[in-house]
Amino acid sequence: MNPTQIGLVQLDDIRAAVPLLEGFARRTPVIAAPALTSPPVWLKCENMQPMGAFKIRGAANMLRRLTPAQRAGGVITYSSGNHGQAVALAARQLGGPAVIVMPTTAPAIKSEGVRRLGAEVIFEGTTSSERRVRAEREAERRGLTVVPPFDHEWIISGQGTAGIEILEQVPQAALVLVPIGGGGLAAGIAAAVKLSRHDVRVVGVEPEGANAMHASVAAGRPVTIPRSVSIADGLLPLRPGDLTFAHVQTFIDEVVTVSEDAIVAALRYLYYEARLVVEPSGAVALAAFLSGAVDRHVDPSRPVVVVLSGGNIAPSSLAQLLDGPASATADAG
Repeated sequence: MNPTQIGLVQLDDIRAAVPLLEGFARRTPVIAAPALTSPPVWLKCENMQPMGAFKIRGAANMLRRLTPAQRAGGVITYSSGNHGQAVALAARQLGGPAVIVMPTTAPAIKSEGVRRLGAEVIFEGTTSSERRVRAEREAERRGLTVVPPFDHEWIISGQGTAGIEILEQVPQAALVLVPIGGGGLAAGIAAAVKLSRHDVRVVGVEPEGANAMHASVAAGRPVTIPRSVSIADGLLPLRPGDLTFAHVQTFIDEVVTVSEDAIVAALRYLYYEARLVVEPSGAVALAAFLSGAVDRHVDPSRPVVVVLSGGNIAPSSLAQLLDGPASATADAG
């Protein structure tokens, strides 16, 4: 591990983000997972953030760091949903306009959530690259500032504040499980944890059908996968970010993948046993623990922390997943 590698977020960067999130992000609770006691499992409930997902941490950190002129001139991002809602919420609280470029396949609950927060929505393609190109074009034409969804040091350091909270709330943690999409949350939490406590294992989790980070770690460089398919609609980029990949390489012990059935099983456990509403993307880390995709043979007296990254799911979609078989949804992040 080389924590001084150029470009990597440092612990001081993450600590500096904490006061900037006041009034935007909550210090989310950790709750004991029912019936999971050897080792004990604690659930870090980022689904309880004001807009329903961890993304508010990075978005608020970045918007707070922009100049007043940049905020007044407006911001734009490209997002499958949760980051878009986070940018819309932060921009509204700071008094500036926001434009969100979303996929044509975005769940209605997420696009409607963006509109309710006062942002303009543009639909463009199905892949993150298509959305990024449109966002950059709109930014140049309108003089907007781009707020990337994951591959930026201010985004990563904002997400890393969840890692600081985890160590404060569960100081004896032996293992932290984190979902991976573009990698911003995993990068930030892993940096916060590993730069504080080298003895804590950090594992990232992806869907089997959307394994861009897993493939990149195996290749030793960021790679583009041909297609992303999963019910976890927030974890579908075709390629991880360069900066997030560097953090994963440096700070994360392992990246594992989970099946669609395992994600649905975790979703059902969270709803029926823990009484928590979590979207499929937010349940993948628990899916890795329940399915055995991650080695659970840690000290049985030391807890495991599972990050539930979001809870933005339509009631009809949740009911279908709870009552029916798993069904993959194609997207390309």
